[in-house]
Amino acid sequence: MNMNLRFCESKIDYWANRYTERQRQENRMREQRLIDLRCDVLSRGYLTKDELHEVARWKSPRRAALTLENTDNFIQEITGGVFTSTDDWTKLLTLTQLQGIGQPTASAILHLYDEGDYPILDIHALWSIGRPWKKRVSYPFWLEYIESCRDIANRNNVSMRELDRALWKFSSDYGRSGRSR
Repeated sequence: MNMNLRFCESKIDYWANRYTERQRQENRMREQRLIDLRCDVLSRGYLTKDELHEVARWKSPRRAALTLENTDNFIQEITGGVFTSTDDWTKLLTLTQLQGIGQPTASAILHLYDEGDYPILDIHALWSIGRPWKKRVSYPFWLEYIESCRDIANRNNVSMRELDRALWKFSSDYGRSGRSR
């Protein structure tokens, strides 16, 4: 598989900044609240039901209500186990055992709260690295996607969050016609 940015790596900061500049105030605040929870989640070692619901509302609003069907203990057990696991594929798949959590939201949980650097599985981000959107990704694809994004972020001295913002915004600015090419 080949993953190549559709824009110059030197423009990552530009696209990441455009993401933030163009973000609606309410979305900026929601994202910042999620980011601000990182220290609490890391020190506690698991997500609460409210936190899980907030991440789902941010990443997949239509499925977010389903997260409320999970018990507090189940959420603690699943997310606590994920945050101590060392296997990237197990982490992604284990999170999908939670009601309302598909692979894209699972990747967002890892992106925001796991100590490793994880990209978010998103139609926009995948288009920006020249890959088609798939509802469910395979083990080899997930590992290659992580490696590619980590390499790009490290090579350009940017955080995974900055890279994710840049990938999302570049695709968003090129609209539906750009993604279908």
